[in-house]
Amino acid sequence: MMRRDFMTRTAAILGLGTAAGAVTRGATATAAEGEETFPLTRTEAEWREMLSDAEYRVMREEGTERAFSSPLHDLKTEGTYVCRGCDQALYSSEHKFDSGTGWPSYWQPIAEDAVGTKPDRSFFMVRTEVHCSNCGSHLGHIFEDGPEPTGLRHCINGVSLKFQEA
Repeated sequence: MMRRDFMTRTAAILGLGTAAGAVTRGATATAAEGEETFPLTRTEAEWREMLSDAEYRVMREEGTERAFSSPLHDLKTEGTYVCRGCDQALYSSEHKFDSGTGWPSYWQPIAEDAVGTKPDRSFFMVRTEVHCSNCGSHLGHIFEDGPEPTGLRHCINGVSLKFQEA
């Protein structure tokens, strides 16, 4: 079974709707192992060498930065937000909005296949984790309480991103 089919079926069974089921591109699963593979891979030592401790904790260990701690939260400059791990374009300033949550928020990725998702069952709840489809770095979570036209809120850790001004 393809990961995308599994994720869509799992989302339907769990009643997670569009956030979990619609944005599952990018990562693929190996049928025998169930592990995700990504076009760009690095060893743990390579990741540790290129990332700060806080960046590593968020991007490689699925941590979360403190709310309102990212300088990207209040940034209103036009440009593109790219993955800190591989420089893949992830979000456009055109899709950014102030969610009031303390994290940079976007109502859609820059391209449908720029991000991948998977269920996150931590903290006694089910959420939809979002990651870079190129290197697998953890970005944040997707919630179904965002603005139109998608109704989604990609709640992203600023330490996972770099900003490129237009």
